[in-house]
Amino acid sequence: MGRHQRAEAAGLISSLVCALVGWTGMTIFLRYAPAIWQVSQRLYMACSGIIAVCGTVSFAIGYARESRSWNLRYGWLAPIRRIIEILALSTVYAATLFFTSFMTLRMMNYLFGRSVNDFLTGLCAGFAAISGYLTFVQAELMDAKTLAGLLPLFVVSGVSTAGLTSDDPYWSGNNFSQLGDRTTFAARMFNSTLILAGVCVIIISYFAVTELVTTHRLHRMRDGSATDSGEPRHFPLRTGILTTLLMLSGVAFIGVGVFRYTPHPILHNVSARSLPGIMGILFLALPWLAPQLSRVVYVISDAAIALCAVSGGLWLAGRTTLTTVEGLAGILFLGWFIVFSRQIAAIEADRVEGSLIAAQSVGSVESADSVPRGGPAVSARDGTASAAEGSVTAGGPSAANAGQEIIERLRVLPQGRLPQGPAGTRNR
Repeated sequence: MGRHQRAEAAGLISSLVCALVGWTGMTIFLRYAPAIWQVSQRLYMACSGIIAVCGTVSFAIGYARESRSWNLRYGWLAPIRRIIEILALSTVYAATLFFTSFMTLRMMNYLFGRSVNDFLTGLCAGFAAISGYLTFVQAELMDAKTLAGLLPLFVVSGVSTAGLTSDDPYWSGNNFSQLGDRTTFAARMFNSTLILAGVCVIIISYFAVTELVTTHRLHRMRDGSATDSGEPRHFPLRTGILTTLLMLSGVAFIGVGVFRYTPHPILHNVSARSLPGIMGILFLALPWLAPQLSRVVYVISDAAIALCAVSGGLWLAGRTTLTTVEGLAGILFLGWFIVFSRQIAAIEADRVEGSLIAAQSVGSVESADSVPRGGPAVSARDGTASAAEGSVTAGGPSAANAGQEIIERLRVLPQGRLPQGPAGTRNR
C-alpha cells in the first residue's frame, strides 16, 4: 500500500478505537457523575471533552509514529522539537474539536430539545469516531493548508456558542468586549476562544516563517547568493519584522481574552486597539515583507484594509455598531491568514517538486545509455531529501553518484533535515 492508502487504513482503525473509548467514557460519566453535572450544558461539556481527548490523542499518535526524530540520529534537538510540535498542534486540535462538538450539541438541543440527551452516548461515540479518523489521517498528511483551515472553524464555533448561550441578549448592540465581560459560562467560552485563537496564530506563524527561511537557504545554496537567485535583499530584516507582526497579532488576541474590560480596562483596550494597527501595518507592508507571495495576495490585503476603513467610517457616523466593525475585522484577518498560510504551503510544494524534478533529471541523463531504470520507488512520506535519494537511486549507481550533490544540498539544513512542521514536508 502507498502512503495515502496506509493513512486511510490506519485512520479507520483509529476511528473504531475512538468510538469504543467515547462510548465507554460517556457511559461511565452518566452512571457515576454527580447530579450537578447531569444538566444538559455540563453533559455537553463532558461529551465534548471526551471527543476532544480522543481526537487529540489520535492526532498525536499519528503525527509521532514512525518518526525518525526519535532515534537521536540528528541529536537531541530533533526529538525536542518534535515534542514541542506535537504539543502545539495538539492544542490547536483539542480546541477545535471541543468548540465544534459543543456547538453541534447545542444546536441539536435547540432543534430537538432534551430528547438529544437520551442518545448522548451514541452521539459521543459517533463524534469520537469521526474525530479519530480525521485527526489521524490529517496527522499523516499534515500541511499548512490543513492547519490554517482549522483556525476559523473553532473561532467561529466558540464565538457563536458563546453568543447563543449568553444571558445578556443586548451584547451585540455594543461590542464583543461586552460578551466576554462577565463571569458566566458564555463569557469564559468567548475569552477562551480568543486566547486559543492567539496561540494558534503564533503556532501557524512559526511554521510559515520557517518554510520561508528554508526556501531562502535552498536558493542561496543553489545559486550562491540572494542577489543571484532573485531572493529579496535584507531577508533577515524582512523576515524578522514579518515574524514580529504575526506574533504580536496573536498576542493581541490573547490579551483581549485574558484581560476583561471591567477589571482591566487599560490592558483590554491596549490589546483590542493595537490589533487593527498591527493588521494595517502588516497588510500594507506585505509586498516588502514577503515579496515571494503572489500579487493577488497584496490586492486582497489592500481590499481588506479598505473594507475595514469603510466599516469604521460607518460606525463613526452612527450607521452601524462597533460589534459589526469588530466582527468584520476579525473575519477579514482570519480569511487573510488562511490565504497567507496557503501561499506558504504552495511555495513549499513548488520547492519540493522542483527538487524532485532536478534529481530525476540528473538520474535520467546519466543512466539513459547505460543503466536501465528499476530502483526503489519514490516515497514522499520520507521527505524531500529521501524522495530525491530514491529517484536518483532508481537510475543506477552512475546516476546516484551524479545526483549526490543535490542530495547533500537538500540535507544541509538545521538538524540536517527539512522543516519538520506542517509548513514543510514532514521529514520523518
